[in-house]
Amino acid sequence: MESSEQNKKAWNNGTYESWVNRFGTPKEAAEKIKQDPIKRIGTAFKFLSNDVEGKRIVNLLGSNGNKAVALALLGAAVTVVDFSSENERYATELADQAGVDLRYIVSDVLKLPPRELANPYDIVFMEFGILHYFTDLYPLFHLVHSLLNEGGTMILQDFHPVSTKLITSRGTTANIRKHKVTGDYFDTSLIEKNVSYSKYSESEQSDETANKVYLRNWTLGEIVTSIASAGLTIKVLEELPNMSSEVFDKGIPKTFTIIAQR
Repeated sequence: MESSEQNKKAWNNGTYESWVNRFGTPKEAAEKIKQDPIKRIGTAFKFLSNDVEGKRIVNLLGSNGNKAVALALLGAAVTVVDFSSENERYATELADQAGVDLRYIVSDVLKLPPRELANPYDIVFMEFGILHYFTDLYPLFHLVHSLLNEGGTMILQDFHPVSTKLITSRGTTANIRKHKVTGDYFDTSLIEKNVSYSKYSESEQSDETANKVYLRNWTLGEIVTSIASAGLTIKVLEELPNMSSEVFDKGIPKTFTIIAQR
């Protein structure tokens, strides 16, 4: 509980300002998304059957709403669940500037009111930097199962455990990165890090702990087992290298995508 409260505190501490620094004002960001919403959704789009119009989608831990707004622009009815009110502010302004409806629930995803399970979704969408905020994955995927209608699909993208738990990469000369095995793949302890958006913040913090979060990195086996144990059927497990470079991190899995059905 202490780590959860600290994580919540960090995500409500200058987040809006950081997103403005990262993406521009909601108006500026909306214009970019409107130009190519499919590009903003990224590699997950191919698993959306190329048609999300009319689909009910819930984006768990949807943060600043960039992906949610892109999905809404393609015709989906999108709900975001996230515990940051500053994320909500940016996301709702972004949706307004993009001219789409976006339902945003400020809540710990594991404490959703029961009424939110009464009208299930076609798709549960989770992407990047999600799983490490949970100290037990089973309740999360049990919730996903409850949120989906029969035949509904979970799309999960996150950073690959090989990169988060095991290998450290550092840049060198001639567009080459050196890789070292510095971690313990089977380590189950919480690690302390700066919250991800803090690199875009220009404000100095008087409280050194204000932007600290506590994360639990999972093995791929733990993730797959938790999904299956919650009653979801895994259809796809895709592992990808660093898609932003043809040279850096070549041969090392950087992200993964899991598609599962209820």
